[in-house]
Amino acid sequence: MNLNKPKLTIVGAGPGDVELITLKAINALRAADVVLYDALVNDELLGYVNPDAEIIFVGKRRGCYKYQQEQINELIVARGHSHGHVIRLKGGDPFIFGRGAEEMEYAAKYGLEVSVVPGISSSLSVPAYQNIPLTKRGISESFWVITGTTKQHKISSDVAMAAKTNATVVILMGMGKLSQIVEIFKGEGKEDLPVAIIQNGTTKDEKVGIGTVSTIEKVVYENELSNPAIIVLGEVVNHRDELLKVQEQYQQGILA
Repeated sequence: MNLNKPKLTIVGAGPGDVELITLKAINALRAADVVLYDALVNDELLGYVNPDAEIIFVGKRRGCYKYQQEQINELIVARGHSHGHVIRLKGGDPFIFGRGAEEMEYAAKYGLEVSVVPGISSSLSVPAYQNIPLTKRGISESFWVITGTTKQHKISSDVAMAAKTNATVVILMGMGKLSQIVEIFKGEGKEDLPVAIIQNGTTKDEKVGIGTVSTIEKVVYENELSNPAIIVLGEVVNHRDELLKVQEQYQQGILA
């Protein structure tokens, strides 16, 4: 008989680099009775898990669905009542397109205590690793973070609204809709707007493609970029090259 109180903690694992998980998240893993983890979670993080805990891979990635969402919800509740403390380890931040809120609501309906440990979102950290700031004084005063594909598998209508602004636009899960995204921005006269696509951001397998709205599809083809990747559209993308130029000039003695 399980004597532990049924509990669910949704934990953000960060964008991929194992050092970008929080101390609070590590402490949660050490206290787990069961850990359910996603495909986008770095396997090295499982080394922090309580050695007596049950570890279950549940998939959850485009083309990789070991469990459907309904099955994951049921598994959380079942393991909570049979084992105690369930950790749901999710890539990035669980409240940014991570369905963490849905899992918490389901667990709470069946008597589990619920809490969340925020994670570092890929929407912020992946561009940062490439020296792309989402905001920069005089260039970008705000940013949008949008899912490229809705529940109905269509492009989000928010993309069209964001394209009308001067804000930086970050699109997650949007590679399958890249052609549509490009057409939307072209329709706003933004053919020359800088674009960055970053695949497997913050990991050893990271790949980057830099172009403009009018050239990015060719860049993707030439660099063989694919999911998982994020798309960044905005003048802030230029900061990456500007910084590299400054560094090169300094090394050459031009700025010394």
